[in-house]
Amino acid sequence: MAAAGEVLVVDGGLATELEAAGLQLQGDPLWSARILQTNPQAIKNVHASYLSCGADVITTATYQGSVAGFMKYLGLSSEKADQLLQSGVQLAKEAVTEFLSESRSSERAMPFVAGSIGPYGASLHDGSEYSGDYVERMTKEELKTWHRPQMQSLITAGADLIAMETIPSQKEGEALVELLREFPNTKGWLSFSCKDEQCISHGERFADAVKFVINSDQLMAIGLNCCPPKIVSSLLATVEQSKRPKGGWIVYPNSGEKWNPNTGWGSGPVKSQLAELALEWKELGAKWIGGCCRTTPVDIAELRCVLKPNLKLK
Repeated sequence: MAAAGEVLVVDGGLATELEAAGLQLQGDPLWSARILQTNPQAIKNVHASYLSCGADVITTATYQGSVAGFMKYLGLSSEKADQLLQSGVQLAKEAVTEFLSESRSSERAMPFVAGSIGPYGASLHDGSEYSGDYVERMTKEELKTWHRPQMQSLITAGADLIAMETIPSQKEGEALVELLREFPNTKGWLSFSCKDEQCISHGERFADAVKFVINSDQLMAIGLNCCPPKIVSSLLATVEQSKRPKGGWIVYPNSGEKWNPNTGWGSGPVKSQLAELALEWKELGAKWIGGCCRTTPVDIAELRCVLKPNLKLK
């Protein structure tokens, strides 16, 4: 997808921008996925903002969405829930089409739409997505059974690739990659959440967690997201150069603020480190770089300027 030596710029926080627009997400078991039903135009507006700031990849508002969750919290039938999940892809693709029709730059390549699949723990709404403790009482087959409807919906809707993101454990990562094999014509990326400079959230070493997927032909990238920017380089450096993924690393950390399950994000914004650290991550083999929670279109524009200084945005 990316030319040799080129880095793709991934978008930033979706929920951050929706909240900035006045929408209430905190405490909602569906988080930003509810907005697919209540205010889809707001989601499309966020996608458009990231595209205009230089994102090569935009991710759908489906991270915390699921067929079962939409049935439970929105009272939808399974068919309607599936349609709502697919609408996340459709909104993103519409945003891309509209952006390109208005763009005056012939240098902008077709942006990709990544269908977001979050960890099983996100559906539990108890913070376990950041620990992965639930995998100790679930088999890989049970995890695959949970994720299958979401992956099927996003692929059916035409996502360019599947973003299996913020995965806290090696076990769930393995389950998702095995599930992706059921859709052999589909590409994706796998990114882990990490708790320190050595380990992913559930406690496995990052270098060990990525071993089993390094040679996957379906994965365009492997890496990490939603961790502080300051630990990214140390995590990537734990993997020997000869064992890096052939598609390159994907890194899209959060702003660096701390998350508290009871009170939310820290007391105030911190200066984004994405742009100042991006070239260091590129040297370590990152070919997909963006932002996660609490990062904004401004951060992505700064990132684009560092990585692709000569490319016109519009």
